[in-house]
Amino acid sequence: MNHALALPFVLASVLLLSGLSGCASNPATGGASVVVMSQGKEAKIGEEMYQEIAKEGAVYDDAELQEYVNRVGQRLVASADRPDMTFTFTVIDSPDINAFATPGGYVYINRGLLAYLGSEAELAGVLGHEIAHVTARHAARQRAGSLTTQVLAVTAGVLTGSRDIMDSAGMYGTELVRGYGREHELEADGLGARYMHLAGYEPESLLRVIGVLKDQEQFARLNARAAGKPSGTYHGLYATHPRNDQRLQTVIRAANELDTGEVLEDPALPGEFQRRTDGLPWGPRTKREDDRYYHNKLGFSFAHPPGWQVQSSSTAIVASAPDGSASVTLTLKRPDPGQTPEQALAAAAVGTLSDGTALEQAGLKGYTAIARSGDDARRLAVIDHNWQYLFEGKASDFGAADGALLALIESFRPLHPQERQTGEQRYVRYIQVPRGATMASLAASIQIPEAEARLRLLNGFYPRGEPRTGDWIKIIQ
Repeated sequence: MNHALALPFVLASVLLLSGLSGCASNPATGGASVVVMSQGKEAKIGEEMYQEIAKEGAVYDDAELQEYVNRVGQRLVASADRPDMTFTFTVIDSPDINAFATPGGYVYINRGLLAYLGSEAELAGVLGHEIAHVTARHAARQRAGSLTTQVLAVTAGVLTGSRDIMDSAGMYGTELVRGYGREHELEADGLGARYMHLAGYEPESLLRVIGVLKDQEQFARLNARAAGKPSGTYHGLYATHPRNDQRLQTVIRAANELDTGEVLEDPALPGEFQRRTDGLPWGPRTKREDDRYYHNKLGFSFAHPPGWQVQSSSTAIVASAPDGSASVTLTLKRPDPGQTPEQALAAAAVGTLSDGTALEQAGLKGYTAIARSGDDARRLAVIDHNWQYLFEGKASDFGAADGALLALIESFRPLHPQERQTGEQRYVRYIQVPRGATMASLAASIQIPEAEARLRLLNGFYPRGEPRTGDWIKIIQ
């Protein structure tokens, strides 16, 4: 499966919209805003989504980097329009070039985007823009419409890392942010630039961030055209590069004219951004096969017939045939140390058990049997793997489908260590440019598709330009 970076960046605030319309004072914009969601509802939605993302293991496991991003974010919040509001900043373990915010003050940035930023000020530009979407309550000012299901798809993409879902998420992002409209996006850029200025960061760094995103958009468009696929845009609003968008420049540069009565120095420590981002994993960190389901947190995997869909909820995982003719439902409970898998299955079964068989697979012990009640027959199984996993397989034609149901159960096993890697893991590293080196010569040793273009994108030299001897640049090793 190809997990190469393909999605355009979308600075989107994802939301679940519900509730009645109303009018509320907006502390960020200074006026009244029509909203469809209370602030209490916003907070509840954001907290639920955060807990789900954390539970599913989507948070990048680097406490120092998490602390650094949070520190930059909190500095911006202190200068924002709602400094008393609690904000949570989280780095997502995803290679995609993305950042987003959810209602209630939850801001997320992918490690994939961090790799393409060039300074702490640019990081502040991304976070400031997302903070502004929250303080201006852009999420609550939208109509529900069909956005709810689109948001659910994006959340599922974040949690599962599914390329198919994330491709759909790219389409969703374009539609959603176009839904925000140019005025809201400019408002977020202007507010974000103001927060940056008040916190001591150079607001024009936000223009450089948008330039990075436009370069990614151009690169993605060329790739999509070559593959005969449609391509998205960075919120569909800036048709040209930001250096040519006069209104965008005016909105951001207006922050420099604020009279705060004091001169704030740039808070960034020399070299800290480089130190924090040196060694970031580049690209996906998980190797996964088609027609196989993986659960990172619980550490298991199972194979399913081609074309089957797998849906996960807080109570069960259901694998089902496309036409609904057969399915396997997986639930779990805490094991009873004094109970064997066979005893556990007998206790949970409804009907008469037959064809019982012990299971021993990949070091796991379990038991499977067929339960019959009248004309109904189901394939049941219990497997111990830290928790006790209970399987229930059913089909409209049980006799014809039982082989596939049993094969799915027998494929259940712990995750392999190599499944957390895609070939040789590569990392973003900083080096000083050797004398006579060019982007082409530096990319020659990087065994990835379109290495030179990606190296240029990492360093702000896309589509052309060369670094100087002795400059610090990022490479992929």
